[in-house]
Amino acid sequence: MTARIITTTADGGGGTQRGGSGVAAFPAGATGPDRLPPARFALGRQTWLEIAHLLTNLPLGLVGFVYVVTALFTSIGLAVTVIGFPLLALALLGTRQLGKAERARARALLKVRVDEPSPLPPGRQGFLGRVWAGLKDPVGWRTALYEFIRLPWGIATFTITLASLFVLWPVLPFIARGLTNVDRMMVRALLSPSDELERRIAELESDRGVVVDTANADLRRIERDLHDGAQARLVNLAMGLGLAKEKLLEDPDTAASMVEEAHGEVKLALQELRDLARGIHPAVLTDRGLDAALSSVSSRCTVPVKVTADLDARPAAAIEGIAYFTVSELLQNVSKHSGARSAAVDVWRTDDRLLIQVWDDGKGGANLDGGTGMAGLADRLGAVDGLFVIDSPVGGPTTVTAELPWRDREAPRG
Repeated sequence: MTARIITTTADGGGGTQRGGSGVAAFPAGATGPDRLPPARFALGRQTWLEIAHLLTNLPLGLVGFVYVVTALFTSIGLAVTVIGFPLLALALLGTRQLGKAERARARALLKVRVDEPSPLPPGRQGFLGRVWAGLKDPVGWRTALYEFIRLPWGIATFTITLASLFVLWPVLPFIARGLTNVDRMMVRALLSPSDELERRIAELESDRGVVVDTANADLRRIERDLHDGAQARLVNLAMGLGLAKEKLLEDPDTAASMVEEAHGEVKLALQELRDLARGIHPAVLTDRGLDAALSSVSSRCTVPVKVTADLDARPAAAIEGIAYFTVSELLQNVSKHSGARSAAVDVWRTDDRLLIQVWDDGKGGANLDGGTGMAGLADRLGAVDGLFVIDSPVGGPTTVTAELPWRDREAPRG
């Protein structure tokens, strides 16, 4: 007779064991001491990414080394001929593309944040100017050096990593981290922008695009305002005066009424032209400076505004204009969106910076994505190396601080 033995698991479940076969049966989902934990990878995701980078160092390093040796040394060998220098400039342009691919690989696998170097300046001196710009390109030469020294390093990292996968895998994460740290240093030293000047050039190129876009938008706004406002009124005025001229002898009373109506149109057209001129550059800003212009614009705000301007001299006209339009736009936002009862504008100079602070006690919640023109103001200030900071918690108050570079005003010529 086969004995039947009832066993009890840790969670209270039952199991049976057949004495003849020695096979124990446990119910599904049991968590007894005989159940194995799920299998897991011994290495983390970042370690595997680093291993992938180390293993691909060899094939990619071989490609880069062959390109550098073939292209650059062939071009240098042909430098005694006419085509040598153009070929060398073209070869350096190719190394830039290799560097771009290496920076992308470092970002994806090594999590290295490295900026793209500034592009070559556009050649304005014809073919020879472009060749000379390519020959003295520091980015191309540094990338060529990187590709040249990476082949022996790629052989070493490939060999060590592949051997460690089979022999030293318990300490492989530490080996991979140490080797990839050397890769990170090489990328930062040879493939990143060389110095602050290159980063500044890239910044200024971006700012130049913002300035061009802003100028085009302002030009379209002026054209639209002229077409829809003053121009339309002047057309109606001309038509009205023409009809009054025809009725001058037949019906003097009607003609007088039409002339009076045309006189009202002239006043409205002049007011619209004044407003448009004030939007381009107000006369009070040119004649009396920033203090008087800000007092004038604050008087048109729907809430009381206290203006304080502590300036012992006038800044350059461009900086003064940007400061004026920044305050004007912010006070318009105070009138339209803040629900404030009072506001204040402070302007002062600190060393070589012009600082502007606009405060209101409204409902707050202002941000660059709120559709109130804040993003446009930030772009306009950034285009001249300025800063734009918003502190506007929900419930208020709102404080907007703008900072502009100070440049002294040029004395008038003549």
